[in-house]
Amino acid sequence: MDLNSSPSSTTIPVYSTFATPFDSPAPVNGANSFGDRKPIALWPGMYHSPVTTALWEARSKTFERLLDPPKDAPPPSELLTRTPSHSRMSILYNFSSDFILREQYRDHWNEMRIGKLLEDLDALAGTISVKHCIDDDSTTRPLLLVTASVDKIVLKKPISVDIDLKIVGSVIWVGRSSIEIQLEVIQSKEEDCDASDSVALTANFIFVARDSKSGKAAPVNRLSPETEHEKLLFEQAEAKNKLRKMKRGGERKDFENGEANRLEALLTEGRIFCDLPALADRNSILLRDTSLENSLICQPQQRNIHGRIFGGFLMHRAFELAFSTAYAFAGLQPYFLEVDHVDFLRPVDVGDFLRLKSCVLYTELNNQDQPLINVEVVAHVTRPELRSSEVTNTFYFTFTVRPEAKAMNNGFMLRNVVPATEEEARRVLERMDADRLQ
Repeated sequence: MDLNSSPSSTTIPVYSTFATPFDSPAPVNGANSFGDRKPIALWPGMYHSPVTTALWEARSKTFERLLDPPKDAPPPSELLTRTPSHSRMSILYNFSSDFILREQYRDHWNEMRIGKLLEDLDALAGTISVKHCIDDDSTTRPLLLVTASVDKIVLKKPISVDIDLKIVGSVIWVGRSSIEIQLEVIQSKEEDCDASDSVALTANFIFVARDSKSGKAAPVNRLSPETEHEKLLFEQAEAKNKLRKMKRGGERKDFENGEANRLEALLTEGRIFCDLPALADRNSILLRDTSLENSLICQPQQRNIHGRIFGGFLMHRAFELAFSTAYAFAGLQPYFLEVDHVDFLRPVDVGDFLRLKSCVLYTELNNQDQPLINVEVVAHVTRPELRSSEVTNTFYFTFTVRPEAKAMNNGFMLRNVVPATEEEARRVLERMDADRLQ
């Protein structure tokens, strides 16, 4: 697949960001992207990364309007009908020719930094949602679009930093005030026979629209799928949305006898660890002993154009902590497989005291005898002055151990994780059940 050919989408090249803010970037679409306005790097609320810089440059007029909306402007009065091709965008990483860009995304093992890629996915999804919702009337106030949730993100094959990479995305479904964007990370290699072999990662983001003045839910432009594939994606997203509503609407049933027995079985080994540690299984570890924690004050440099902390930044920090947790647990280099559905429960503001807590919930072997390490990361916003703490996100990551690393360590053994409290055991059971239903 030629990464430079995509006739139905806008392809935006990504450049390294080690130049000063006053250097002229590469022109977009052959035009001077700056003109008489302030460089993107000096705009307020700009989260600096190569991709967000490229996206904001490409959509400069749109984002300038978002940053400085007309005073006392009315909300959009008429909903438009858009096609998926209208919002389709792609970004191209020229890793093969841009050494500095490659260095910005390369990890210690000379592979792609997944945390940075999660940031970029959120940035592109946000731009696509704006492109779908923006109207042609410059006298109306723009909608406030925020990340509501992230569907399961699955890594299908390793991503190299030595080969050009492309992310393609478009709107695949809309509700009254919500928008679903599907993204594909594409990297072609010589051995790839067809287009499906080039897809390295898939992700779906859901954004919700709010009136920028009242904060209430606001209707978004309609979507009219054109091709059979677009219609199929729309139907699948519609079915998933109905299922999500059913899950939210239904109350969780109390544990029945069978589930109570599973709960008791999980806690039995935990009691032995606590009461008879000398007799505990040497191949097991208490859940609480796998925990790591990270705390930070959210700084202005991490905010988005709306003054809130950039969702991609939160995913990046959660991934880094989850990776470290899996690394410390396994004793070998972990390999990322997927991140499960994530809900953004409340916004995170500049100045918030953010605490990220992680632990290994459980381990298992899949059908291919591949070890799986399931890591939970819970993000809390704490307010010491008010003695309060609120959960903003719960992330679930799945890692494995590389076969080559496992082969080099013949003594590797996947340990069991044992909950010591009923609350921990319930979290483990709920996660195990959710994973097996998918």
